This record gives sequence, C-alpha cells and structure tokens, in this order.
Amino acid sequence: MGRKYLMLWLSGALVAGCATTQSSEAQQGGIRTATSMSQSERQQGAKAHPELLAEFGGVYNGPQATYVTSVGKRIAVQSSLSNQQNDFTISLLNSSVNNAFAIPGGYVYVTRQLLALMNDEAELAGVLGHEVGHVAAQHGQRRQSAATRNSILGVLGQVLVGAVAGDSGLGQLLQRGIGTGTQLLTLKFSRSQEYEADDLGIRYLASAGYDPKALSSMLASLAAQNTLDGQVRGQGTAVPEWASTHPDPASRVRRALTNAQATRSTNTLRNRDVFLNQLGGMIYGDDPKDGIVQGNQFLHPVMKLKFTAPQGFSIQNGASAVAVVGQSGQAQFSMAQFNGDLDGYVQSVFNQLAGQGQAPDIRVQRTTINGLPVASGSASMANSQGTRLDVTVVAYQFGPSTAYHFITVTPAGRGLGSLSTLINSVTRMTDKEAAAIKPRRLQLVTVRQGDTVQTLAGRMAFDDYKVERFLVLNGLSSNTALSTGSRVKIVTY
Repeated sequence: MGRKYLMLWLSGALVAGCATTQSSEAQQGGIRTATSMSQSERQQGAKAHPELLAEFGGVYNGPQATYVTSVGKRIAVQSSLSNQQNDFTISLLNSSVNNAFAIPGGYVYVTRQLLALMNDEAELAGVLGHEVGHVAAQHGQRRQSAATRNSILGVLGQVLVGAVAGDSGLGQLLQRGIGTGTQLLTLKFSRSQEYEADDLGIRYLASAGYDPKALSSMLASLAAQNTLDGQVRGQGTAVPEWASTHPDPASRVRRALTNAQATRSTNTLRNRDVFLNQLGGMIYGDDPKDGIVQGNQFLHPVMKLKFTAPQGFSIQNGASAVAVVGQSGQAQFSMAQFNGDLDGYVQSVFNQLAGQGQAPDIRVQRTTINGLPVASGSASMANSQGTRLDVTVVAYQFGPSTAYHFITVTPAGRGLGSLSTLINSVTRMTDKEAAAIKPRRLQLVTVRQGDTVQTLAGRMAFDDYKVERFLVLNGLSSNTALSTGSRVKIVTY
C-alpha cells in the first residue's frame, strides 16, 4: 500500500493503455497500423510516464531493468511505429501483479511479477511485442471511443462495486481501490483486438529472429497462473479476469501457436539461459515496503500494522489501498490526512465519497479496538441508479498525526455483516514481527540427480499449493520429468 492506485492493473491479461493517433498508416499482415508518433503524443506520454511509475511502485532497480529495456527496444523496432530503438521507452515496474501495458509516445511497461512468470527471452519479447502491437494498431483510440458509449455501470452491473460505481466520488474511489480495473480494461479490448495484438506480436518475434511460438507458450503460462490464482482465492478453476468479449485462454493459446507455425519461420531462438541469468534474487510477490499479503492476513512492517480478512474473502494489495473482497461485501483500507481529530477524519472521508454531491449527516461513534482509538460512522448511500448500499467508515488512530481507515460497502440493510471481524482485527505489529518480514525472491536451482517436482516444490516459500506454484512458475505440466543439469525457478526467502 503506497501512494496511489490506478485502474490499469490486472491479473492475467496483457493490455495496453492509450494507443497513438496517426494519419499515416501501413499494413502488417493485413492489420492496419500507424507509422509514426506525433509530437503531441510524445508529450502526452512524457507527462504521464512519471505518474505511471509512481502508480506502479516505481521502476524496479537492478540488472533486470536494463535487460528488459534492451529486449523491448529490439522488438519495438520491428513495428511500423519505430525506425530507431530510442523511439521507445521500456520500463520494468516494481509491481506484484501480472501486467504489461503501453501508453502514447512509445512508453511500454512490464511488471516484475509477469517477468518472473516467463521462462525465456523470447517470451519476454512476445509480451512486449503484443503491447507494441496494441499501440501500432491504435486499439487504445478505439477503446476510448467505445468507453464513451458504454458506461461502467453497464459493464459491471452484476458486481457489488459496479453497483456503486456512478459519477460520485464513492464510485470513483471504489473503482480505483477495489480492483474493478481488471474487468474494466479487459472488457474494453474486443476479441478481434486481442487477436490482432497477438498476430502483430508473433510477426515482430519472427522478424526479430526469435521463435514465434514463444507468445503461445507465454499465454499458456498466463492462463495457468490465472487458474491457480482462482484456486488460491477459493474460486475454483474459473478465470473471471478473462471477460466474455475476450478469447477463451485455451483457444487463444492454440490460435497463437497455429499462427506462429503459419509464419514458416525457422527461428528457434529462445535465449533461456541468458534470460534465467537475469532473474536470480529478484523480488517475487509483494514488496514489504508496501505491505504483504500472507494467507488471509495483511502485514505492513513499515506502518507496523496488520489485519485479518474473514473466511471467504480475498486480499488485494494496491499502491495506495488494500482491497478485501468477498461475495457479501467489500472493503478498502487506506489512509488520509489526519490532524488529530478522529471524528472529523471520518466525516472528511464521507465528504470525499460524496464528491460534488451532498455528504450524508454522520453520527460518529467512538470506541477502542486492540488498544487503538477508533471512530466510525455509517450511512445508506445511493448510486446514480438509485440503488442503496450500506457504507461504513472506520478510522484508527496510530499516532498523533497518523490514522488509517476502512471503507466498507455491503448490500442495504446488512451493516458490516461478516466484515465486522475484519474491522476488529486491526492491530499494531511488534518491532519483532515487523523485522521478521522478508521479501520472497526468485532463486535459480540446478536440477540434481534424484530431484523431483515434489522435492523442489517443497522448498517454495509458501504454505499452500507448493507443487502447483512450482509447475506454473516454470511452465511445466504435472507429468513433466525434470532433466538433470537443467535449471528451474523456485521462490524462497
């Protein structure tokens, strides 16, 4: 939980931000693409770039960043948009979500979490090529146009947070903080646009000298990771992030493989060893400076606080807010400016939620939870469609000038419901507890004689799904036999 939270994160789909707008065009494999970037687009990208870095935890410092930049520039010049490698800015983000996206002006981003899921350089080039393809094909421009015709409520009408999402500050805040950006962005790319970006990425791979089948194998790993994420969250094997307008993950993998074979490219370059050499020691999952999710607990060693989600709820850690999401309600944990007046703090949060509308008249109640002074207030608030929901703000004072708060949203008449245990679980961490929290990191292991999937997976720094996590991380199937002398990735402390 850091400074801000932007609706560009997602788990499981490769997306682009805003594409360029050009008058000059070319044809690449039957796909209409732009051939240049205007000065205004470059200026727009340059202005947004530092803001995006801040939103996604900043640039990940280390040799991996330099490596990603070099691969990205190599693949970007294969597009119709670039004649020189310096036309594009490629950034590795210090983010624990599987994501890649692009914005106008030639700015392309990939997160360290998605990098960890890859198994060779060609897969990295395929991901970056997919994003460059979205930009070259002007998909962002078309998506923005479609967004003006389709309201957020129409997209997310069946989701609790979507029911709140109107023009009010409440809707905007919840969209940012509780992760509706996943559905929002994936829905805005059509099936044909995703296919076009895949096709362009495959073409760029072949022209850059890589094995064009790399995008297919990367998409397979991404689909497997999404399925595993669903299982870990207790949602079975369903992949809700892949919206109905998108290709089925399995069919998309098969299509990418078929189209790679259709290129008739004889390139087999994957650069697996070079790629793996870059990954050792890279942070995996949450960075402790932004807090970590450990099972059903959120722990922040810098702020020295922790809380526990109720059974059946998942925790999603964001750059400035932590979301706790379940079927019966949702909550957002964050902080705001605090001048020592806890009652006024609660009212100020409701004022922000109301936006330009009339803030509800709140009766603030005071109590103590785990030794912390607490103020809370509740109101029934309506969205732009008139649907009423119970909204509660609970603020905790951690110091003379430090306070944090939960905003909870539940169906009308429910109050806090099952989220009451969450509210009562907020407490301080001891210095010893905070000092004990270490980041998980990737470690490269050479397979020795006698090693098995089970023995290596047993070294993974997780309490559950160790074998499944190991297989997905390394792009392996359950019946894969490990080869002595080969290298695999594990996650350790």
